[in-house]
Amino acid sequence: MTHIKPALFWLVGILTLTPWISAPVALILGALMAHFSAIPPYIQPSILVKKLLAIAIVALGFGVQLNVAWQVTSDYFALMVTSIVVTLLLALGLGRLFKMDTTTSHLLGSGTAICGGSAIAAVAPAIHARNDQMALALASVFTLNAVALLVFPIIGTALGLNEQTFGVWAAIAIHDTSSVVGAAQAYGDHALQVATTLKLARALWIIPLALISALVYQHMTKTEGQRNITVPWFIPGYIVAMLFASLLPQLETFYSATFSVGKQLLVFCLYLVGASITVERLKAAGWRPLLLAVVLWFVIATLSLVWLTVLTG
Repeated sequence: MTHIKPALFWLVGILTLTPWISAPVALILGALMAHFSAIPPYIQPSILVKKLLAIAIVALGFGVQLNVAWQVTSDYFALMVTSIVVTLLLALGLGRLFKMDTTTSHLLGSGTAICGGSAIAAVAPAIHARNDQMALALASVFTLNAVALLVFPIIGTALGLNEQTFGVWAAIAIHDTSSVVGAAQAYGDHALQVATTLKLARALWIIPLALISALVYQHMTKTEGQRNITVPWFIPGYIVAMLFASLLPQLETFYSATFSVGKQLLVFCLYLVGASITVERLKAAGWRPLLLAVVLWFVIATLSLVWLTVLTG
């Protein structure tokens, strides 16, 4: 049995690299592997998924033309900025109402407003967040990512959303890049391109958010010195991939193949995301941070959907 479980883990993982396994199914299979302790001890899914996801995102960039990326970002710029500002203000206000510490509320707001775990990881050192505060925020956001990956395609289909609208909605209302592109990938290729492009444009706001957070923290605590602000390398990598695809159209065959590889690698990443889900991590989230995360998520998902389907027709 000791050798069977690790072998089963890798066998299922290989299957996720084939067209037979969809993104939501891969997530569930990963969670089952974690539940039955089938993950090899030398594997750290949370670390491995970050590296592979970055590669997958860059590969997906070869499937997007620069003019399309610019059009999508400019068309929904107002929605993107509004959602970020509203989420951050709401997080701080509700955090006080729920009697939570400001740091955890700010981390949850940052993760919901911009880019899930990446935003939390970037903002945390800027405001000197403790490890337990980071853990609570990450666990809450991670739980909702798993839910979003499964329910968003169902809701989109039930509401009859086209791929363009669903891609924008997923990019605005879902936290982490992995779940955004996973949900969009299950909805269609065009939804995937729109969601990935807009999501990464949204992720660029990590830079000013982390900078402003550091400056405010230093002002409030009267500390000096700059904090390191990290930007995920896959963001400029994705942009470079788009530039190649736009400036050298004669390599279309290569771009298409790379895009397909990126899609399947993404499914494997979601398998690893599922393998990171543990009962202990869910318990660690506690009810107040999770409640705040749910409220923020519900509000931004509802408002963005209303914006897309009612206000803009």
